Amino acid sequence: MFCINLESTDPFFNLAVEEILLKNSKEEYLILGINSPSVIIGKHQSGHMEVNIKFVNEYQIPVIRRISGGGTVFHDHGNLNFSFIRQSESGKQVDFRKYTQPVLDFLKSMGIEARFEGRNDLKVDGFKISGNAEHIHGNRVLHHGTLLFSTSLEMLRNSLRKDTSCYTSKAVVSKPSSVVNLNEKMNCFPDIYEFRSEMMNFFLKNFPDNFPYSLTREEINQAQSLADSKYKTWEWNWAYGPEYTFKNRFELNKTGHSCDLFIKDGIIRESFIEGSDQMKRASKKLIGRRHMVNDLSDVFLNENIFLTEQDIYKFF
Repeated sequence: MFCINLESTDPFFNLAVEEILLKNSKEEYLILGINSPSVIIGKHQSGHMEVNIKFVNEYQIPVIRRISGGGTVFHDHGNLNFSFIRQSESGKQVDFRKYTQPVLDFLKSMGIEARFEGRNDLKVDGFKISGNAEHIHGNRVLHHGTLLFSTSLEMLRNSLRKDTSCYTSKAVVSKPSSVVNLNEKMNCFPDIYEFRSEMMNFFLKNFPDNFPYSLTREEINQAQSLADSKYKTWEWNWAYGPEYTFKNRFELNKTGHSCDLFIKDGIIRESFIEGSDQMKRASKKLIGRRHMVNDLSDVFLNENIFLTEQDIYKFF
């Protein structure tokens, strides 16, 4: 198995690397990477249901859809991502315990007694340190997961939506868990990069068929092209998700309003807003527009409806 330490911290590029190596190669890989702050949603999730839209916009945190299922995770420079890309027999591809066991063995060698719990979590003393997801491509499997080392738990919590009562959808919904950073359980690493080096050394020393590997120029170019054409696009990150309805009741300019939107493929297909006459007229102008902050802001501005920054998020 080829072992890769990704130098890039670009989450768009790093997600694309996984897909390129999964689909364009027959080799097997272990990939260890660290991403800049980002929210990564599962393939079958709705970004609006999962993410605190106001917060991620304010802090310019990208929301990116991955090709695997499962729930939403927060990445930053304190989170280590591990990925296995392996050949697998038909019918035996989905095996979370198989792919997390080497990670558990590594943590045990560091004095951390972590456990596999539930369907896809690793926990220490009942606190989640890792979420995992898989994607099958023919006879190949991509298994990837997170390891919270020194993640900003405040940023993590603030980036994720806490109240989804305004939304109705068949989308996969994340299940919140209490989390903890590994650096609270050990003090042998000054930073996450030393932690990553130790994990890579563990895999190279304990598995004789593992070898260090660097991406070729062709693989880098392919991944960058895929990042630009897919992972950075609204069509993949927002429009791909399942259809949903959004309902909310709120006050604007001392007038009560109700909002009922139906969104499919990221586009508002039905829009009913009750309240002021201006809002009633603007309601129909929302049909055909993307359910995104800038799009709605433009419509309201064109209708001479001036909303505060706080007000616009009442539609999300």
